[in-house]
Amino acid sequence: MKFFSWSEIAEGLGIAFQALKSNRLRTILTTLGIFIGVVVITVIISVIQGLNAYVKGEISFLGADTVYISRMPWTITDYEEYLEYTKRKRITEDHYEFVKRYATLDEAISLEIATRRTVKYGSESLDDVIITGTSEDYVTTQNVVAEYGRFFTPSEVNFRKNVCVIGYEVASILFEDRDPIGERIKIGANTFSIIGVLEERGQVFGQSLDNMTIIPYSVFEKIYGNRRSLEVQVKARNPDILEELIDELIGIMRRARSLGAGEPNDFSINQQSEIMDLYNSITQILYIVLIGIGSISLVVGGIGIMNIMLVSVTERTREIGIRKALGAKNRVIMWQFLVESMFVSAIGVTIGILISMGIAMIVRSATPIPVNISLWVLFLGIAFTVTIGIFFGLYPASKAARLDPVEALRYE
Repeated sequence: MKFFSWSEIAEGLGIAFQALKSNRLRTILTTLGIFIGVVVITVIISVIQGLNAYVKGEISFLGADTVYISRMPWTITDYEEYLEYTKRKRITEDHYEFVKRYATLDEAISLEIATRRTVKYGSESLDDVIITGTSEDYVTTQNVVAEYGRFFTPSEVNFRKNVCVIGYEVASILFEDRDPIGERIKIGANTFSIIGVLEERGQVFGQSLDNMTIIPYSVFEKIYGNRRSLEVQVKARNPDILEELIDELIGIMRRARSLGAGEPNDFSINQQSEIMDLYNSITQILYIVLIGIGSISLVVGGIGIMNIMLVSVTERTREIGIRKALGAKNRVIMWQFLVESMFVSAIGVTIGILISMGIAMIVRSATPIPVNISLWVLFLGIAFTVTIGIFFGLYPASKAARLDPVEALRYE
């Protein structure tokens, strides 16, 4: 036996619609809490999902299978910790050579050391260019490709040749449409011959990866000295052995640094996942707090629905008595008020989702964050409609259904 007939469902929808239509202002005010809560929750979910995709894309250039041996960890969150890390000894070329000699699980090993200088070509100049000193294996550890020309060779590194590979942005600004291969540029007071131009790589967190010039690290140390701490970059032979590689590198570096059995590591092994872990821990807290605020708004909206439905039951007590006297069953009366409650909830959710979609479009067009309202978020909105409508409308609907028809008819 069916709980509701189609005629009863249609009648309930019609009565609910007419009741809400006759009290437009009250209906709109009741939905405020619902749509504010829906906007907060859907926008937060969509923005955080977009941020996740954005951050993941931004740090993907680091390579998931490359680890970085550095003086300090990348994810320092405490100033006192930072001061302690500054006391560590530098990572030097000797450590790089030691790792190259004893590592067995790597595909390639390079080193990197950097500064910022002005680069000139004729009358053109470009300030604040990243000057990176590295080895020939940088192309493998960092997945860079020379779009024109080539990268430097081991002999050019060993014999300290003044050759360089320039970034796409440097080539575009200094040379425009001219071919830069074979041309000579000045980095400070030193002249370098261009042997290659890197393909365009874009930006990471607003920092251009194309505003750089790469030179052999041997030349870098000859010009700028060797007092800076460098970074050793190790690409795993296979992503599946990354953890084994890290364990191997820790052992090698401890030997290179002459650390005893009880002494802590005075170096850091960094990798892409650490940045994502730190980012996720930060956004998770933000996510919980803001979702909590949105949920409170939904509960307040739900209480508003319950309150207005109780008022509606009181106002329509005589109508309920007449309908019961004419043979309306309790379940039909209950259905009528439940539908009305879900209608109010649906209006709030619909407005909330439409506003959320508008906000997502604005954020997507004004920022690099790929914000989209996912399909499952829309289904979540439908679930909110049903849940809030039923949960907060159940008591008023039940109260209406339990009214004694005789007492209801006497109500003024």
